[in-house]
Amino acid sequence: MKLLDTRTIKGDLFGGVTAGIVALPLAMAFGVQSGLGAEAGLYGAIAIGIVAAIFGGTKTQISGPTGPMTVVSSLIAATAMAQAPNPEIGLALVLLTFFMAGVLQIVFGLTQVGKMVQFIPYPVVSGFMSGIGLIIIFLQLFPLVGHSSPNKIVDVFVNIMTPLQNMNRAAFMLGLLTIAIIYIFPRITKAVPSTLVALIAVSLIPQFVVMDIPKIGDIPAGLPHINFGIFSGLNMSNLGLVIIPAITLAALGSIDSLLTSVVADNITKTKHNSNRELIGQGLGNMMSALVGGIPGAGATMRTVVNVRSGGKTRISGVVHGLFLLIVLLGLGKYAAEIPLAVLAGILITVGIGIIDYKGLGDILKVPKADAIVKIAVVLMTVFVDLLWAVGVGLVLSALFFVKRSAEQGQESSTIDPANGHPDSDEELKEVNEGHHGDQVFIQEFHGPLFFGFSSKFQEQYNKNPNMKAVVFRFKHLSFADQSGMYALMDVIRELNSKNTWVLFSGLRENVKEQFKKIGIIPALVPESQCFENFEKATLWLTENLENKGSKEVNELLATKQTN
Repeated sequence: MKLLDTRTIKGDLFGGVTAGIVALPLAMAFGVQSGLGAEAGLYGAIAIGIVAAIFGGTKTQISGPTGPMTVVSSLIAATAMAQAPNPEIGLALVLLTFFMAGVLQIVFGLTQVGKMVQFIPYPVVSGFMSGIGLIIIFLQLFPLVGHSSPNKIVDVFVNIMTPLQNMNRAAFMLGLLTIAIIYIFPRITKAVPSTLVALIAVSLIPQFVVMDIPKIGDIPAGLPHINFGIFSGLNMSNLGLVIIPAITLAALGSIDSLLTSVVADNITKTKHNSNRELIGQGLGNMMSALVGGIPGAGATMRTVVNVRSGGKTRISGVVHGLFLLIVLLGLGKYAAEIPLAVLAGILITVGIGIIDYKGLGDILKVPKADAIVKIAVVLMTVFVDLLWAVGVGLVLSALFFVKRSAEQGQESSTIDPANGHPDSDEELKEVNEGHHGDQVFIQEFHGPLFFGFSSKFQEQYNKNPNMKAVVFRFKHLSFADQSGMYALMDVIRELNSKNTWVLFSGLRENVKEQFKKIGIIPALVPESQCFENFEKATLWLTENLENKGSKEVNELLATKQTN
């Protein structure tokens, strides 16, 4: 396997170090939140960062502990410690669960489950991530004022008056100052990550001003040791305690990683291998568990930082992990002095960043079914269980999908009778496969517009990226949900950025109104490029392209004059 490319080494080194600087405070904060200590966060960031970079399927991805994975890990740790006869066995069960999650991710990769993530409805993903963001914020309210946080969200609300009435004002001020620096410092410069600036600057204050505040405490020095003792807890009686939480972690880590892989693809204009990515993430989480680290996944913010800083190959992820290892070996004793309120402030900003404001802001503009699914997933994520939240969200989405499909099916016999007979089988086959001319691409839709559209269309479009126009034929589009509309918006933005004309034809009035509510029309596609039928769209293109000597285009359009 070729890991080192001398043509990109400079960018990879700078990208990896920069991503490591961003990851440092987050790794410690996630470790503390998990209940296993800051060192567990660092161990996880190092192990997953290096292993997943080498074996994963996304060249520029930076992996490590993430907010969603840490929320689940903390719940698993709290439950296992409470049920185990002693802390040693409890810790073994926790790490065994993390290890099994990695094994399951490898199984997911080998069975090609990775490709299925594109079919998870947007409201489910949006509601889940927003719920995770709220959980992180709520669980840090207690540490922000100098108190230990309860393990359950319900207990946070029930007992919130206790820490407020006995607030550690010094800790609270440090936490608020941390949050302020994280948001304000980027306005001064973005050359240095504001999270790192806040961590160092605010942590120095207690060194000069006497304060009675909770701190991280001692971090073990030296390299982490591989511990095969975690398998001592593996027996039939404990299998039930391990397998369900492991499935939750594996599913969440897979979704989290593959969504980040899609983000990386969009930035680098490359294509990741989803199944290989799951195998790499699984190996990383297995190694993390063996060295006492918490599990993780592909980290969106750190991946973006890596790419923007010049990272182009797997070596950037390896450098990120090695940088954290060097910090662990050399600066562990100083990390012990970091106030927990500072880490709470960092995590609150992480939680705020995870919430999907766009999705929540459009909740009154999207179909009611999508809004119901999103609200249900948010509430269940926060107050019930993360795995149940995703399961219920998927079931609700499927039920609403069937309902809307049935309703559209009943309307199909009466809608737009003036258009006559549908297209011939030969034409539909040709159009559905996508006709690639030198300048025009024609995309026909049949049935609903859903989340899976984006990746399939992108594959077709990439075969001929220099086209001048794309015509979306919506005559047979039954309905569009939030997932589909957001996917369509992403595609149109990409086309607009390349000065490619986008035309709509045959758009039903109810779908057109939905497009207007969400902002597709006229923000992305002007009304002047929305046509009643395909014939009018082709006439517009003929008039606008004939001055450019587009003989092939006119011949193509002449064969498509059926509505």
